[in-house]
Order: sequence, then structure tokens, then C-alpha cells
Amino acid sequence: MQKIKFADSAQSTIGVEWEIALVDQETADLCSIAEKVLCKLKDDAGIPHEEEHPTIKPELLMNTVEIVTGVHHTVAEAAAELRENVRTLSEVTTPMGADLYCAGSHPFAAPTSQPVTDKERYANLIDRTQWWGRQMVIYGVHVHVGLDDREKALPITDGLINYQPHFQALSASSPYWGGEDTGYASQRALMFQQLPTAGIPFHFNTWSEYEAYVADMLYTGVIDDISEIRWDVRPVARLGTVEMRICDGMSSLEDISAITALTQCLVHDMSLSLEAGNKIPVMPDWYRVENKWRAARYGLDAIIILNAQGDEMLVTDHLRSEIKRLTPISEQLGCADELQGIIRLIERGAEYQLQREVFAASGGDFREVVKNNVSRMFTQAV
Repeated sequence: MQKIKFADSAQSTIGVEWEIALVDQETADLCSIAEKVLCKLKDDAGIPHEEEHPTIKPELLMNTVEIVTGVHHTVAEAAAELRENVRTLSEVTTPMGADLYCAGSHPFAAPTSQPVTDKERYANLIDRTQWWGRQMVIYGVHVHVGLDDREKALPITDGLINYQPHFQALSASSPYWGGEDTGYASQRALMFQQLPTAGIPFHFNTWSEYEAYVADMLYTGVIDDISEIRWDVRPVARLGTVEMRICDGMSSLEDISAITALTQCLVHDMSLSLEAGNKIPVMPDWYRVENKWRAARYGLDAIIILNAQGDEMLVTDHLRSEIKRLTPISEQLGCADELQGIIRLIERGAEYQLQREVFAASGGDFREVVKNNVSRMFTQAV
């Protein structure tokens, strides 16, 4: 069995990945010009076309680009890099007639009509997953947090899954799909888990158990590379991080900063707990699945299961208590204001709620939903 080396990483350093859609300025529909955009970005930076841009990358669909940060110690540093890259991206897309948009899904675009980026890994994904793969018109925000010990990776993966409904409810932004209201706060959450290696991760007691699982997936051809394990939370051995991938796409950099701060604080708190000899509770599988569904369905109104005993609480009430508990950690990490952004998000309302408000106020015009989102994205680029 091949050993999986966990890279050296400084504890609680962070990196953020932000998937952004390109939409037509006139029609508000998706426009598949990512290749053209990336070529212009490379030309401006003096990068050969056969190489990747260092911070703005292609994604599965040609209507999408992904902004990635380097390694940072504070949320403010990561947010500053995201802001600068959004500005750079916007300077290229605006003259091309495209705006920047980010939510868990596009409200009215036809999912199966979106061209796929010309890469072998994406072609293989679509060939294998067929109809489900062609439905993946979804966008997310991922947060990496560095770990200084491989033995922390799997317990903290389990620990972050305990907070799956919290992250899902806060970021839920995909109530609409193909021109219909799904009745869910996050359609993306349930759509993405249809891929064979996506969804809630399995529980492993040891790193060797995880290595055996990866070896089995490679041997049976389920995956060709470890990166094709696309769990909601996963260890990323090549970077020495745990990656939180639960969140729907978000248009507000303030919201992304809040989510990043919550992720960093939780991981740091769990790391300290493990160092003190404590164990991180593992929720029963059936509760983990139920919590994800409740948050996807009801968003900030979800009543979630807190522990193996089945105790329950409104997700926003539990978030308020957790933000209070984590405040000393946030002060230590330098993200106290960003962590309080979780409370501001709750009081303002989540993106799925804003989308429904705009849709109702516009008399049922999905284009206004997109344009409202775009206006919030635009504030990040000025």
C-alpha cells in the first residue's frame, strides 16, 4: 500500500479558493468565455499560454474561473489578496461584456447547456458521471487550514463535519435551479453529492485506514488521483491542510472573511484540544446526513442535531454561542472582527433569503436576482 505523505505546514495558516461565474452584462445569463479571459490575464502578466495563471485558474465549466490565494497567517491578508485578484479579473472581464457573479448556482441558466473546459480530467469526469456530471453548474468557496501534525487531519475532518450544518446554513445561496424555486436554501449541497466521491467523508480511526481507502479507490479505478476525492471536508496531504468545502458560493468578501475566520478558529481550537489529549466527538453517520439535509432545506431556520445523544438547537442560536466561545481564539489569531461577521450575516440574512426577496420585489425576474448579486461582487473590485 502506497504511503501518503502529509506535507509540512504551519498550524492554522490559511488559504482560500473562490469559484466565480461569468455572466453576460445584458442578459445576465452565463457566458462561456473563461478561456478567453485567462488568455488575456496571462498576456497581461507575461505568462505563456501553456502555463497556468498563479492565482486565477480554469474550472470544470467554461463559464467559471477560480481565484486562489497563497498561504496567509491572517484572514485580513487572505481577504486582501482575494480583493486584488477580483479587481484584476474584473478589469479583464468588463471590456468583454461580462460581469462577475457568485452564488451556489445560477438561477435560470440551463445546466446541461454549459460547455466543459477542454481538459482530460474534466472530459473523464463527464464521461463517467454523464447526466449528473452535466448538472454541475455550481459554485463554492473552499478554505484550507494548515496542520502541524498529520495525526490531527482526520479528527479535525470529523470535527468540521460536526459544523457542516452551520457552514451550509450561513452560505446557502442556491434556492433556484433552471428557472425554478427548489424549496431548498442550498440546491448545490444536494446536487454535488451525487458525484461518486463527493459528499460527507467516511470516518477513519487511523491514517493507515485512510491510506487503505485511497489505495482501494485507485486500484478499482474509482479515482485516478487523490484530488478526485471531493468530500465536503477532506485532508489535503500535498499541502498539509484540512480543506473545508461545504460552502455555497458567496458574493460578499465580508461573508467569505467571516466563514474563513470561523473555519480557522474551529480548526485552531480543535488542534489545541487534541494537543491537550482530548478526543473530537464523531457524530453518528445518520445524524451527519440528517444535519446536512436540514441545513440545505431550511438554511438559517434549520434545527440541527448537536451530538450523539440527539440534542437539538436552532442553528443560529448555536452559532451565536459558538462565536462567543471562540472569541478568545479569534483574538489570538487576529480575526476577531471577521469572526463577528458571522453575527452580522445572521442578522442581515443569508444569500438564499436575499435572492428570494429580490425575486419577489422584481415581480419574478431572475435577471434582477443575478444583477443584485453582481452589484455585491462589484463592490469587491473597486
